[in-house]
Amino acid sequence: LFPFPPTEKVFASLPQVERGVAKVLGGDPKGNHFLYTNGKCVIIRNIENPAIADIYTEHAHQVSVAKYAPSGFYIASGDVSGKLRIWDTTQKEHLLKYEYQPFAGKIKDISWTEDSKRIAAVGEGREKFGAVFLWDTGSSVGEITGHSKVINSVDVKQTRPYRIVTGSDDNCGAFFEGPPFKFKFTMMDHSRFVNCVRFSPDGNRFASAGADGQIFIYDGKNGEKISALGGEKAHDGGIYAVSWSPDSTRLLSASGDKTAKIWDVANNSVVTTFNMGSDVLDQQLGCLWQKDHLLTVSLSGYINYLDKNNPNRPLRTIKGHSKSIQCLTVHKNDGRSYIYSGSHDGHINILFCHGSCRHFADIVCFVVSHYWDAETGENGAFSGKGHSNLVSRMAVDESNQLVSCGMDDTVRFTSVTKKEYSASDLVKMDVQPKCIAVGPGGYAVAVCIGQLVLLKDKKKGFGMDNLGYEPEAAAVHPGGVTVAVGGSDGKVHLYSIQGNTLKDDGKTLEVKGPVTDLAYSHDGAYLAVCDANKAVTVFTVADGYAEKGVFYGHHAKVVCIAWSPDNEHFATGGMDMMVSVWTVSNSDTRIKMPDAHRMHHVSSVAWLDEHTLITTSHDSSVKQWTVTYK
Repeated sequence: LFPFPPTEKVFASLPQVERGVAKVLGGDPKGNHFLYTNGKCVIIRNIENPAIADIYTEHAHQVSVAKYAPSGFYIASGDVSGKLRIWDTTQKEHLLKYEYQPFAGKIKDISWTEDSKRIAAVGEGREKFGAVFLWDTGSSVGEITGHSKVINSVDVKQTRPYRIVTGSDDNCGAFFEGPPFKFKFTMMDHSRFVNCVRFSPDGNRFASAGADGQIFIYDGKNGEKISALGGEKAHDGGIYAVSWSPDSTRLLSASGDKTAKIWDVANNSVVTTFNMGSDVLDQQLGCLWQKDHLLTVSLSGYINYLDKNNPNRPLRTIKGHSKSIQCLTVHKNDGRSYIYSGSHDGHINILFCHGSCRHFADIVCFVVSHYWDAETGENGAFSGKGHSNLVSRMAVDESNQLVSCGMDDTVRFTSVTKKEYSASDLVKMDVQPKCIAVGPGGYAVAVCIGQLVLLKDKKKGFGMDNLGYEPEAAAVHPGGVTVAVGGSDGKVHLYSIQGNTLKDDGKTLEVKGPVTDLAYSHDGAYLAVCDANKAVTVFTVADGYAEKGVFYGHHAKVVCIAWSPDNEHFATGGMDMMVSVWTVSNSDTRIKMPDAHRMHHVSSVAWLDEHTLITTSHDSSVKQWTVTYK
């Protein structure tokens, strides 16, 4: 039987944010999509249904900004090395059209002329802080000068005659006429960094927002100052972003004072103030006005859809992970499917799926957990304080406890029904745990550095030191007696649970290299072991762990493995960015998913059901694959 190619669904990560740094959001000219960056990825999301997303992953360095061309056919994205890539938006492959290096250093903002023929890029260059050039040749069409420090923001007037305005860390703005674009004068109204400059869509005015909490409005054609919104102060904190309404009459501003505001520019008055919260993570670092949608980005990484009729509560908030995802697990409860994922910063995310779960990805940066329905956007959060560092492994036990371990040297037991962290259900380890395996009867085995620890009913019990090898991963047989521990010595060591102790059975299984992960099939018939030498070895339990077969096909270290509920197939993920689905009875039958998470190695795999595979990666996304066979 030869398998059909799997189909994929993607739910993308949130923006990667940094305190005190503006986050630029881009929008397509038709108002249907918005885009932002996270790590080496550019994420494009449907603004009506943000569960529909696409991810561009071709940058070699961290991407800092991306902007649609006014034609809508191309996107220009810039990274921290100064590379600017122009790529196609109309095809799934996102073919590269041109690549330039306008200057050496981080690109912080990009703007196109309205005919999609010229691009202005600014940032942290060494010899210069900006450039303006033809999109198809890279030829210069002017100079971006007049600043003595990093340029944070640039915008091009979208009507003729063309104008360019910039804002810099030297507390100044600069005004340019062209093409060819030449420096005309400096605007020195701000007393602190200028974070954002934006022309109105009709080109009649532009706004300049700064870390001094002020917004100045200027004439779009000659650059003369018209007004200061709100008088002396527009916000009580620094302003990181502004975005004009489509009709050019109003302005949305986002501030570190944890509010966003809509301004009536002509009357110099606040129309609406959105109070986003009281926590430091509620600071607003970016905003976008697309059609009737008003979006802001919080320091938490959350994307907020503002409600003009209820300024104290967003219409919806998109949540998830903002750091690389290390592990995931799945669980069904009352007929509903949940996906739990743990990230590099200690964050655990929960996705609730209906029968046909949509693919989801997560990104946010703090230690709260939340769950959401990928179909409807329904979401909630674990309350309380969770892990404070990388979550390395998690599993759900038979009593509906999410058991997780992290680099904060703890094992946590969290009720998936109460959705609440409990300080009393935290077990402190003597050394750092790197894997947790659960079994029936309230047992769990923690694999720590140089140590194995048996836990019973959420309490630390028997510990084994001086193992003679370094343990890397563990699995508990569904029967609840045998524990298989994979070591860096290229062997699987078998132990028995006897009451509150672990007993070494004195039996080892040879595999092809240092063990990276292992798992028992759900019926307990097989043990599959993956290793650093690109091999997967399957053993038959009933035959005294006789070798069933060795599966080759990955091009780099295999790092994760999971059995399908049908006990006939298992999936593996590797450093080669590939996911493979294997048939245990025939090593020649394999589904290959090359570039499952392009440019990022696969960190974890899990099965939602026998035809639905969930994968995750350091690209901060989770993907769902539908797997079918002839």
